[in-house]
Amino acid sequence: MAAWQQFLVIAGAHFLALVSPGPDFFLIVRSAVVNGPRTAGGVCVGIAVANAVYIALAIAGVSLLQTSVLLFSLLKWGGCGYLAWLGWRFVRSSGELAMPVTDSPQASPSGWWRECRTGFLSGILNPKNSLFYASLFSLGFDAATPPGVRLAYGLWMFAVVLLWDLAVARAAGHPPLVRRFRAHIRMLERLTGAVLLAIAAAIAGAR
Repeated sequence: MAAWQQFLVIAGAHFLALVSPGPDFFLIVRSAVVNGPRTAGGVCVGIAVANAVYIALAIAGVSLLQTSVLLFSLLKWGGCGYLAWLGWRFVRSSGELAMPVTDSPQASPSGWWRECRTGFLSGILNPKNSLFYASLFSLGFDAATPPGVRLAYGLWMFAVVLLWDLAVARAAGHPPLVRRFRAHIRMLERLTGAVLLAIAAAIAGAR
């Protein structure tokens, strides 16, 4: 697979999974609604750092396992199965969001660092993050992928997570944007599921 094709597969699947709401999404929205978007930036940074930890572990783990053909093959098939399961979950999702209903920030917002800690704990204690990154890198990397390219992918993902989360925190202060997002969430989740299923099928078919 060419480098640009590898990048499109990894970056595309990562971004689609990122924009489909999960626990981190609701944590950011709640913090932005209750504390304001500036303080909610702490949650965004904490979540991004937690993702960076899993990204680093996934890259290091995949690199080590590539020295064993059997273990790396098992990891690839496990990653293929996990992405297929995740894609099926997205396709079958109801698309309903339990969004916060508070209209304005409270008088005593939490501190930025406290929110940062909350975001980090939310991200680092979510086992799906480790499974997702391990699956994604095991399917997207091969032995010929240079370490510098792997590092660049990791930095790209960290930046995308941080920028997207900051955008969510900012948008949470604009009810029309939130309503528009909710109106299209079902279509977004179906698209995400279809892409993840297609990636899993392509990997399985190539074996």
